[in-house]
Amino acid sequence: MREQVIQTVEQEKIIVIVRGVEREKLIPLAEAMYAGGIRLLEVTYSANGKVSDEDTAENIRMLAKYFEGRMYIGAGTVLTEKQVELTARAGGKFIISPDTCPSVIEKTRALGLVSMPGALTPSEMQSAHRSGADFIKIFPITSLGASYVKAVKAPLSHLKMLAVGGVDENNIAEYLKAGINGFGLGSNIIDKKKIAENDWSGITELAKKYVKLVK
Repeated sequence: MREQVIQTVEQEKIIVIVRGVEREKLIPLAEAMYAGGIRLLEVTYSANGKVSDEDTAENIRMLAKYFEGRMYIGAGTVLTEKQVELTARAGGKFIISPDTCPSVIEKTRALGLVSMPGALTPSEMQSAHRSGADFIKIFPITSLGASYVKAVKAPLSHLKMLAVGGVDENNIAEYLKAGINGFGLGSNIIDKKKIAENDWSGITELAKKYVKLVK
């Protein structure tokens, strides 16, 4: 399963970041994205505690069960080993973090999930790799851009990298050219106004647009 998830990330290139969406809208939202070609979805934990880890894990469980065989569901903003365990029990298949924490990476690999920790400097990236990361989430990429990716890819060509933060339709091609293996996309597709209005066809069209850009 791990290898299938890794291959899907490399092929599909887009992981949609779902943050702060109420439970009753998660399935229609995910269905809309699936119709637009999305095959990987991340539900984020709440770092400030506004939503309990258990509630987030239940959202992951609901989506993983509903989309089994169609879409891979994972967790984002994973900061603790407990969150990794909750995600694994809920049927999540990958773990994404904003930082590089060796114990979180090691727990992820021990439970058979795909590890995608956040890093920015070459030292952090290599540290994540040594700990067992499958992909390195370059975050935040906003102010550094594709030229930074190209620069670090030269000596660190063995790393699979994801660009997250500030990626849009105007720069996505530059990141691909620089060697990025995939993207984490949030508000580009998770349009809060469309969600509030239950405009699921609008979400589908946004998903289609980005899927076309990375193919």
